[in-house]
Amino acid sequence: MLTLGIESTPKLSSRNFVALRDIINSRSGIFFTENKKYLLETRLARRLEQLSLKTYDDYVMFLSYDKDREKELTELINSIVINETSFFRDQMQLDAFEKGVVPGLIERNSKEGNRNLRIWSSACSTGEEPYTLAIMLLEAGLHLNWSINILGSDINPRVLKSAELASYEKYSMRNLPEPYLKKHFFNDGDSFRLKKNALDLVKFKKINLIDSLETRQVREMDVIFCRNVLIYFDDASRKKAIGHLYDSLAKGGYLFLGFSETLHNITRLFRPVSFERTVVYQKI
Repeated sequence: MLTLGIESTPKLSSRNFVALRDIINSRSGIFFTENKKYLLETRLARRLEQLSLKTYDDYVMFLSYDKDREKELTELINSIVINETSFFRDQMQLDAFEKGVVPGLIERNSKEGNRNLRIWSSACSTGEEPYTLAIMLLEAGLHLNWSINILGSDINPRVLKSAELASYEKYSMRNLPEPYLKKHFFNDGDSFRLKKNALDLVKFKKINLIDSLETRQVREMDVIFCRNVLIYFDDASRKKAIGHLYDSLAKGGYLFLGFSETLHNITRLFRPVSFERTVVYQKI
């Protein structure tokens, strides 16, 4: 009887896990702990298939020596980055931004004769966060007398292209107030496309938060959102990223982190400030 063999899925050895983990960490700051070995194996299996590689040994060699390794390193990072986001996510923090941070900045900047408001949404994925901020500032009427500049950035060029299209399915808009949906979007078949007023306030750029050359391009920001990013970094990468964000903030500027994130044991260059039952970090 003829038995048909079934080719097994490549397995990630501990040695190759460490090699790939270190490559990812040095490139992006993201750190995979030992208990996430299976997760990394699962996410990278498709890369092996697309490159026609049979083992993770082959993949590590490809990333180390192949002429196309730089292109593949980008694909590798794109494969493991989580892009979960939505409009008006974490409303308490947005309330702190709207009712606490923005009024304070308007008062301060007005006294200095500065009518500019500069905001950076780092690790913005497909753009829901920076567009949320744009809609909020439009609703407040700030665009009538102020110059508003919102930068959205991500390490993944693919999600930034999607952000620039500004076309979203209903699921991304599950927290969006119904009046805002009608006012700031138009129906485009099975999706919703953002209107020009909000689009014009936001620009996008690829930025790696642990790359000093890339973050150096961003300076004098009034507010930086970096939510739910540090939880994926190791301690060294956290300190490096926060140092870069500190340099990118104007004096007295504000940093928003995720609810489960803190600057404790990272830096003392910020002071925690409470708005609307939410802690925000202000550059000293």
